[in-house]
Amino acid sequence: MKTTTKVWLTAATLGAAGAAVLVSRALAARQLRQDVRDLFAGVIDAAPRHYHEAQLIGLPAPVQRYFRRVLPDGQPYLRGVRLRHTGQFKTDLDKGWVDIAGEQYIMADPPAFIWQGTSRQFTARDEFVDGHGRLRVRLLGAVPIVDGTGPHFDQGELLRWLSECAFLPTALLPSERLQWSAIDEHSARLTLTYGGQTLQYLFSFDHQGELVQCETQRYQGENQLLPWRGRFSDYQQLHGVRVPTLLEGMWVLDGQERPYARFTVQELHYEPLEPF
Repeated sequence: MKTTTKVWLTAATLGAAGAAVLVSRALAARQLRQDVRDLFAGVIDAAPRHYHEAQLIGLPAPVQRYFRRVLPDGQPYLRGVRLRHTGQFKTDLDKGWVDIAGEQYIMADPPAFIWQGTSRQFTARDEFVDGHGRLRVRLLGAVPIVDGTGPHFDQGELLRWLSECAFLPTALLPSERLQWSAIDEHSARLTLTYGGQTLQYLFSFDHQGELVQCETQRYQGENQLLPWRGRFSDYQQLHGVRVPTLLEGMWVLDGQERPYARFTVQELHYEPLEPF
C-alpha cells in the first residue's frame, strides 16, 4: 500500500507540474498576442510611399544591386512583417543544440520588434519596443531566470532589429536615420542613428546582389562587447519581395565563429499586421 501511495503521489505531483507549465505557456502566448496588437497599433501610417530605382542613384554599387535584386520597381514601403520559424538554439556556447520554434513581429517605423521562442526547456523573449531593448527567459515557461534591460540591451536589440530588416528590405532604404557608405564591390557599411544611438554594420553581398552576412560589435549580456555575425541564405520570393529564409547568428571569440542560433522561416506575411 505504501508503495502504491507513493506512486500515486508522484504521479499527482508530476501531473500538477505539467499542468502548471501548460498554463504558464498559455498565459505567455496570450500576453504575446496582446503585446503584438499594441506594437502594431503604433505603426506610423503616413502617406503611402513607393520604392523606385531612381532612389538608388549615388548608393554603393553592391547596395544598388541588392535593392534591384530584392525589390520590384514600384514596391510599396512595407509597414511591418510577421513570421514563424523553426530551428535550433544554444543557451550556452559550450552546450548542445536544442530545438526551438518562434514567432517574430517587426515594425518598420518606428523601429520595433517582438520575438518569442519556445523550446522544451524554456521560453525566451527578445524585444525592442518604445526605444528600449529587453531579454526575458523563463524556465519551462514559468520560472524567471533572465530579465535583462538597460543601455547594453537597448544596443543589442536595436542591432537585432536592423539585421533582421533583411525581411523588411524597404526599411533598409536610405532615410534621415539610415545611411550607406561604400567599402568595395561586395560590401558596404550601414549606419543607423536612432533614439540617441548610432550603430553600424558591415554588410556583405554575393555576386547576385543578395545580402549574405552582416558584422558588428554587439553586447553579449550586460558588459561584454564582442564581434557578432549574422548569415542569410536560401532567398525566396514571398509576396513579391525576395527575402532570406535561413538565418544563423554567431559570436566570434578569439577569431573563431561560435554559432548559437539557426532558424528556418516557415511562413512570412506583410499583411495583415496582427498576431498569428
